[in-house]
Amino acid sequence: MGKVVLVTGVARQLGGRFVRRVQRDPDVDRVVGVDVVPPEHHLGGAEFVQADIRQSAIGRVLAETGADTVVHLDVTGTPLVSGSRTSVKETNVIGTMQLLGACQKSPTVRRLVVKSSTNVYGSAPRDPAVCTETTTPKSLPSGGFAKDAVEVEGYVRGFARRRPDVAVTVLRFANILGPDAGTPLASYLALPVLPTVFGYDPRLQFVHEDDVLEVLRISSHEPRRGTLNSGTFNIAGDGVLLLSQCSRRLGRPTVPLPLPAVTWAGSLVRTLGMTDFSPEQIRLLTHGRVVDTTQMRETLGFRPQYTTAGAFADFARSRGAGLLPPEALAGAVDRIAELSRRSSGHLPTQSAN
Repeated sequence: MGKVVLVTGVARQLGGRFVRRVQRDPDVDRVVGVDVVPPEHHLGGAEFVQADIRQSAIGRVLAETGADTVVHLDVTGTPLVSGSRTSVKETNVIGTMQLLGACQKSPTVRRLVVKSSTNVYGSAPRDPAVCTETTTPKSLPSGGFAKDAVEVEGYVRGFARRRPDVAVTVLRFANILGPDAGTPLASYLALPVLPTVFGYDPRLQFVHEDDVLEVLRISSHEPRRGTLNSGTFNIAGDGVLLLSQCSRRLGRPTVPLPLPAVTWAGSLVRTLGMTDFSPEQIRLLTHGRVVDTTQMRETLGFRPQYTTAGAFADFARSRGAGLLPPEALAGAVDRIAELSRRSSGHLPTQSAN
Protein backbone atom coordinates (compact mmCIF):
# COMPACT_ATOMS: atom_id res chain seq x y z
CA MET A 1 0.00 0.00 0.00
CA GLY A 2 1.21 3.50 -0.87
CA LYS A 3 0.91 6.62 1.20
CA VAL A 4 -2.40 8.25 2.06
CA VAL A 5 -2.05 12.06 2.02
CA LEU A 6 -4.68 14.37 3.52
CA VAL A 7 -4.48 18.01 2.39
CA THR A 8 -6.40 20.93 3.94
CA GLY A 9 -7.29 24.17 2.14
CA VAL A 10 -7.85 22.59 -1.28
CA ALA A 11 -10.48 25.14 -2.37
CA ARG A 12 -7.69 27.65 -2.88
CA GLN A 13 -5.55 27.60 -6.02
CA LEU A 14 -2.39 26.63 -4.16
CA GLY A 15 -4.09 23.72 -2.39
CA GLY A 16 -5.68 22.49 -5.61
CA ARG A 17 -2.38 22.62 -7.48
CA PHE A 18 -0.58 20.74 -4.73
CA VAL A 19 -3.23 18.01 -4.69
CA ARG A 20 -2.88 17.53 -8.45
CA ARG A 21 0.90 17.49 -8.14
CA VAL A 22 1.34 15.10 -5.21
CA GLN A 23 -0.98 12.42 -6.59
CA ARG A 24 1.42 11.92 -9.50
CA ASP A 25 4.11 10.65 -7.13
CA PRO A 26 4.52 6.88 -7.48
CA ASP A 27 4.63 6.20 -3.73
CA VAL A 28 1.32 8.01 -3.10
CA ASP A 29 -1.66 5.69 -3.30
CA ARG A 30 -4.47 8.04 -2.25
CA VAL A 31 -4.97 11.79 -1.81
CA VAL A 32 -7.85 13.28 0.16
CA GLY A 33 -8.61 17.00 -0.08
CA VAL A 34 -10.53 18.79 2.67
CA ASP A 35 -12.14 22.24 2.73
CA VAL A 36 -15.26 23.97 3.97
CA VAL A 37 -16.51 24.60 0.40
CA PRO A 38 -16.11 22.53 -2.78
CA PRO A 39 -13.28 23.78 -4.98
CA GLU A 40 -14.09 25.41 -8.31
CA HIS A 41 -11.00 23.80 -9.86
CA HIS A 42 -10.56 20.10 -10.47
CA LEU A 43 -8.54 17.90 -8.11
CA GLY A 44 -7.55 15.23 -10.60
CA GLY A 45 -8.10 11.77 -9.17
CA ALA A 46 -8.11 12.95 -5.55
CA GLU A 47 -11.10 12.54 -3.28
CA PHE A 48 -12.79 15.61 -1.83
CA VAL A 49 -14.39 15.72 1.61
CA GLN A 50 -16.38 18.81 2.51
CA ALA A 51 -15.55 19.49 6.15
CA ASP A 52 -14.77 22.44 8.40
CA ILE A 53 -11.47 21.92 10.19
CA ARG A 54 -12.75 24.20 12.95
CA GLN A 55 -15.17 21.43 13.91
CA SER A 56 -14.39 18.14 15.63
CA ALA A 57 -15.64 16.31 12.51
CA ILE A 58 -12.13 16.60 11.08
CA GLY A 59 -11.16 13.88 13.54
CA ARG A 60 -13.64 11.51 11.94
CA VAL A 61 -12.34 12.36 8.46
CA LEU A 62 -8.79 11.61 9.55
CA ALA A 63 -9.80 8.33 11.18
CA GLU A 64 -11.88 7.16 8.22
CA THR A 65 -9.21 7.92 5.63
CA GLY A 66 -6.36 6.41 7.65
CA ALA A 67 -4.05 9.15 6.41
CA ASP A 68 -0.38 8.75 7.29
CA THR A 69 0.65 12.18 5.95
CA VAL A 70 -1.15 15.46 6.68
CA VAL A 71 -0.30 18.62 4.71
CA HIS A 72 -1.93 21.62 6.39
CA LEU A 73 -2.27 24.44 3.85
CA ASP A 74 -5.32 26.11 5.39
CA VAL A 75 -3.22 28.77 7.14
CA THR A 76 -3.68 31.96 5.17
CA GLY A 77 -4.08 35.72 5.39
CA THR A 78 -7.02 36.11 3.02
CA PRO A 79 -10.65 35.00 3.41
CA LEU A 80 -12.14 32.32 1.19
CA VAL A 81 -14.96 33.61 -1.05
CA SER A 82 -16.91 36.13 1.08
CA GLY A 83 -15.42 35.28 4.46
CA SER A 84 -14.34 37.84 7.06
CA ARG A 85 -11.13 38.42 8.97
CA THR A 86 -12.78 36.71 11.94
CA SER A 87 -13.46 33.55 9.94
CA VAL A 88 -9.86 33.58 8.67
CA LYS A 89 -8.48 33.78 12.20
CA GLU A 90 -10.81 31.01 13.38
CA THR A 91 -9.70 28.75 10.54
CA ASN A 92 -6.04 29.54 11.11
CA VAL A 93 -5.99 29.12 14.88
CA ILE A 94 -9.01 27.07 15.97
CA GLY A 95 -8.87 24.97 12.80
CA THR A 96 -5.22 24.16 13.43
CA MET A 97 -6.00 23.23 17.04
CA GLN A 98 -8.77 20.85 15.95
CA LEU A 99 -6.61 19.31 13.23
CA LEU A 100 -3.68 18.77 15.60
CA GLY A 101 -6.00 17.23 18.16
CA ALA A 102 -7.20 14.78 15.52
CA CYS A 103 -3.62 14.02 14.47
CA GLN A 104 -2.63 13.41 18.08
CA LYS A 105 -5.32 10.74 18.46
CA SER A 106 -4.60 9.12 15.11
CA PRO A 107 -2.46 5.97 15.20
CA THR A 108 -1.74 6.21 11.47
CA VAL A 109 -0.31 9.75 11.14
CA ARG A 110 3.46 9.68 10.70
CA ARG A 111 4.22 12.99 8.99
CA LEU A 112 2.80 16.51 9.35
CA VAL A 113 3.67 19.45 7.09
CA VAL A 114 2.42 22.93 8.03
CA LYS A 115 2.42 26.02 5.80
CA SER A 116 3.58 29.03 7.79
CA SER A 117 5.05 32.42 6.91
CA THR A 118 8.09 34.60 7.49
CA ASN A 119 5.54 37.04 8.92
CA VAL A 120 6.30 35.41 12.28
CA TYR A 121 9.48 37.54 12.43
CA GLY A 122 7.47 40.74 12.17
CA SER A 123 8.90 43.92 10.62
CA ALA A 124 10.53 46.40 12.96
CA PRO A 125 13.24 49.07 12.66
CA ARG A 126 15.64 47.21 14.99
CA ASP A 127 15.30 43.81 13.30
CA PRO A 128 18.51 42.08 12.18
CA ALA A 129 19.48 42.46 8.54
CA VAL A 130 18.77 38.75 7.96
CA CYS A 131 16.50 36.54 10.11
CA THR A 132 17.37 32.90 10.76
CA GLU A 133 14.97 30.23 11.98
CA THR A 134 16.09 30.93 15.56
CA THR A 135 15.68 34.71 15.38
CA THR A 136 13.44 36.11 18.11
CA PRO A 137 11.26 39.00 16.91
CA LYS A 138 12.10 42.39 18.41
CA SER A 139 8.38 43.04 18.56
CA LEU A 140 5.90 40.17 18.40
CA PRO A 141 3.10 40.69 15.86
CA SER A 142 0.11 42.19 17.66
CA GLY A 143 -2.58 41.16 15.20
CA GLY A 144 -3.54 39.95 11.76
CA PHE A 145 -2.15 36.97 9.91
CA ALA A 146 1.30 37.39 11.47
CA LYS A 147 -0.11 36.82 14.94
CA ASP A 148 -2.13 33.85 13.63
CA ALA A 149 1.06 32.30 12.25
CA VAL A 150 2.85 32.74 15.58
CA GLU A 151 -0.02 31.03 17.42
CA VAL A 152 -0.23 28.23 14.85
CA GLU A 153 3.48 27.49 15.21
CA GLY A 154 3.12 27.44 18.99
CA TYR A 155 0.41 24.77 18.77
CA VAL A 156 2.50 22.78 16.29
CA ARG A 157 5.49 22.78 18.66
CA GLY A 158 3.22 21.49 21.42
CA PHE A 159 1.97 18.71 19.15
CA ALA A 160 5.55 17.75 18.23
CA ARG A 161 6.38 17.33 21.93
CA ARG A 162 3.33 15.16 22.54
CA ARG A 163 3.88 13.02 19.43
CA PRO A 164 7.65 12.67 18.99
CA ASP A 165 7.01 9.73 16.66
CA VAL A 166 5.54 12.09 14.05
CA ALA A 167 7.93 13.94 11.71
CA VAL A 168 6.82 17.59 11.83
CA THR A 169 7.90 20.14 9.22
CA VAL A 170 7.04 23.85 9.39
CA LEU A 171 7.70 25.83 6.21
CA ARG A 172 7.98 29.60 6.67
CA PHE A 173 7.33 30.98 3.21
CA ALA A 174 8.43 34.44 2.10
CA ASN A 175 5.92 36.44 0.04
CA ILE A 176 4.48 34.02 -2.52
CA LEU A 177 4.28 35.33 -6.09
CA GLY A 178 3.39 33.87 -9.46
CA PRO A 179 0.68 34.07 -12.12
CA ASP A 180 -1.94 32.57 -9.76
CA ALA A 181 -0.80 34.21 -6.53
CA GLY A 182 -3.71 35.54 -4.48
CA THR A 183 -1.78 37.00 -1.57
CA PRO A 184 -2.31 40.48 -0.08
CA LEU A 185 1.10 41.63 -1.35
CA ALA A 186 0.27 40.41 -4.87
CA SER A 187 -2.94 42.47 -4.72
CA TYR A 188 -0.98 45.50 -3.56
CA LEU A 189 1.53 45.16 -6.39
CA ALA A 190 -1.35 44.92 -8.87
CA LEU A 191 -2.62 48.41 -7.95
CA PRO A 192 -2.17 50.96 -10.79
CA VAL A 193 -0.28 53.27 -8.42
CA LEU A 194 1.63 51.99 -5.38
CA PRO A 195 1.33 54.00 -2.16
CA THR A 196 4.64 53.82 -0.27
CA VAL A 197 5.93 55.12 3.05
CA PHE A 198 7.89 58.33 2.54
CA GLY A 199 11.60 57.92 3.29
CA TYR A 200 11.62 54.10 3.19
CA ASP A 201 12.59 51.63 0.48
CA PRO A 202 12.19 48.18 2.06
CA ARG A 203 14.03 45.01 1.02
CA LEU A 204 11.67 42.22 -0.03
CA GLN A 205 12.02 38.51 -0.75
CA PHE A 206 9.74 36.35 -2.87
CA VAL A 207 9.19 32.66 -3.50
CA HIS A 208 7.55 31.41 -6.68
CA GLU A 209 4.37 29.37 -6.31
CA ASP A 210 5.93 26.53 -8.35
CA ASP A 211 8.75 26.31 -5.81
CA VAL A 212 6.17 26.33 -3.03
CA LEU A 213 4.54 23.24 -4.54
CA GLU A 214 7.85 21.45 -4.94
CA VAL A 215 9.08 22.06 -1.40
CA LEU A 216 5.70 20.95 -0.04
CA ARG A 217 6.00 17.76 -2.07
CA ILE A 218 9.55 17.12 -0.84
CA SER A 219 8.53 17.74 2.77
CA SER A 220 5.64 15.28 2.54
CA HIS A 221 8.01 12.43 1.58
CA GLU A 222 10.63 10.44 3.41
CA PRO A 223 13.90 12.42 3.35
CA ARG A 224 16.60 11.63 0.86
CA ARG A 225 19.96 10.44 2.12
CA GLY A 226 21.87 13.32 3.67
CA THR A 227 18.77 15.48 4.23
CA LEU A 228 16.27 15.92 7.05
CA ASN A 229 12.60 16.65 6.42
CA SER A 230 11.60 17.66 9.94
CA GLY A 231 12.11 21.02 11.61
CA THR A 232 11.38 24.64 10.77
CA PHE A 233 12.68 26.13 7.51
CA ASN A 234 12.69 29.55 5.87
CA ILE A 235 11.67 29.21 2.21
CA ALA A 236 12.59 32.04 -0.19
CA GLY A 237 14.23 32.63 -3.53
CA ASP A 238 17.85 33.81 -3.56
CA GLY A 239 18.46 37.55 -3.52
CA VAL A 240 16.35 40.57 -2.59
CA LEU A 241 14.54 43.39 -4.37
CA LEU A 242 13.85 46.89 -3.16
CA LEU A 243 10.27 48.10 -3.40
CA SER A 244 11.46 50.84 -5.77
CA GLN A 245 12.93 48.18 -8.07
CA CYS A 246 9.61 46.31 -8.00
CA SER A 247 7.68 49.41 -9.03
CA ARG A 248 10.07 50.08 -11.91
CA ARG A 249 9.88 46.55 -13.24
CA LEU A 250 6.09 46.65 -13.06
CA GLY A 251 5.85 50.06 -14.72
CA ARG A 252 3.73 51.27 -11.80
CA PRO A 253 4.56 54.66 -10.29
CA THR A 254 4.79 55.06 -6.54
CA VAL A 255 3.20 57.76 -4.41
CA PRO A 256 5.35 58.33 -1.29
CA LEU A 257 3.13 59.32 1.63
CA PRO A 258 3.75 60.05 5.31
CA LEU A 259 3.06 57.00 7.44
CA PRO A 260 -0.33 58.28 8.78
CA ALA A 261 -1.46 58.93 5.21
CA VAL A 262 -0.39 55.42 4.14
CA THR A 263 -2.43 54.01 7.01
CA TRP A 264 -5.44 56.05 5.88
CA ALA A 265 -4.94 54.98 2.26
CA GLY A 266 -4.71 51.37 3.43
CA SER A 267 -8.05 51.68 5.21
CA LEU A 268 -9.57 53.18 2.07
CA VAL A 269 -8.43 50.48 -0.34
CA ARG A 270 -9.38 47.81 2.19
CA THR A 271 -12.88 49.30 2.46
CA LEU A 272 -13.16 49.41 -1.34
CA GLY A 273 -12.15 45.75 -1.49
CA MET A 274 -9.15 46.49 -3.73
CA THR A 275 -6.64 44.77 -1.45
CA ASP A 276 -6.14 43.81 2.19
CA PHE A 277 -3.80 46.65 3.14
CA SER A 278 -3.35 45.52 6.74
CA PRO A 279 -1.16 47.14 9.42
CA GLU A 280 1.29 44.22 9.18
CA GLN A 281 1.63 44.84 5.43
CA ILE A 282 2.28 48.52 6.05
CA ARG A 283 5.06 47.54 8.47
CA LEU A 284 6.52 45.25 5.80
CA LEU A 285 6.41 48.08 3.26
CA THR A 286 8.18 50.29 5.78
CA HIS A 287 10.93 48.11 7.23
CA GLY A 288 10.98 45.10 4.87
CA ARG A 289 12.14 41.61 5.82
CA VAL A 290 14.93 39.27 4.64
CA VAL A 291 15.47 35.70 5.86
CA ASP A 292 18.39 33.29 5.72
CA THR A 293 17.77 30.11 3.70
CA THR A 294 20.87 28.10 4.57
CA GLN A 295 18.83 25.41 6.36
CA MET A 296 16.50 25.14 3.36
CA ARG A 297 19.42 24.26 1.12
CA GLU A 298 21.72 22.30 3.43
CA THR A 299 19.30 20.47 5.74
CA LEU A 300 16.10 20.17 3.72
CA GLY A 301 18.04 19.75 0.48
CA PHE A 302 15.85 22.12 -1.52
CA ARG A 303 17.06 24.73 -4.00
CA PRO A 304 14.36 26.92 -5.55
CA GLN A 305 14.14 27.07 -9.31
CA TYR A 306 13.34 30.80 -9.16
CA THR A 307 15.33 33.55 -7.52
CA THR A 308 13.49 36.43 -5.84
CA ALA A 309 13.96 38.48 -9.04
CA GLY A 310 12.86 35.56 -11.20
CA ALA A 311 9.69 34.98 -9.21
CA PHE A 312 8.88 38.67 -9.42
CA ALA A 313 9.53 38.75 -13.17
CA ASP A 314 7.10 35.88 -13.76
CA PHE A 315 4.49 37.64 -11.62
CA ALA A 316 5.04 40.92 -13.51
CA ARG A 317 4.60 39.21 -16.90
CA SER A 318 1.29 37.73 -15.76
CA ARG A 319 -0.04 41.15 -14.69
CA GLY A 320 0.61 42.90 -18.00
CA ALA A 321 1.87 46.41 -18.63
CA GLY A 322 1.59 49.09 -15.98
CA LEU A 323 0.65 52.73 -16.46
CA LEU A 324 4.16 53.52 -17.69
CA PRO A 325 6.69 51.46 -19.65
CA PRO A 326 9.24 50.14 -17.11
CA GLU A 327 12.15 51.68 -19.05
CA ALA A 328 10.48 55.10 -19.11
CA LEU A 329 9.63 54.96 -15.42
CA ALA A 330 13.16 53.89 -14.49
CA GLY A 331 14.63 56.68 -16.63
CA ALA A 332 12.38 59.31 -15.09
CA VAL A 333 13.25 58.17 -11.55
CA ASP A 334 16.96 58.22 -12.39
CA ARG A 335 16.75 61.74 -13.84
CA ILE A 336 14.90 63.04 -10.79
CA ALA A 337 17.44 61.39 -8.47
CA GLU A 338 20.35 62.90 -10.46
CA LEU A 339 18.83 66.38 -10.33
CA SER A 340 18.33 65.97 -6.60
CA ARG A 341 21.97 64.95 -6.10
CA ARG A 342 23.24 67.86 -8.21
CA SER A 343 21.11 70.36 -6.32
CA SER A 344 22.52 69.07 -3.03
CA GLY A 345 26.10 69.21 -4.32
CA HIS A 346 26.70 65.47 -4.73
CA LEU A 347 28.31 63.95 -7.79
CA PRO A 348 26.01 61.77 -9.91
CA THR A 349 26.45 58.03 -9.60
CA GLN A 350 25.27 55.08 -11.66
CA SER A 351 21.84 53.86 -10.55
CA ALA A 352 20.78 50.23 -10.72
CA ASN A 353 17.44 48.93 -11.92
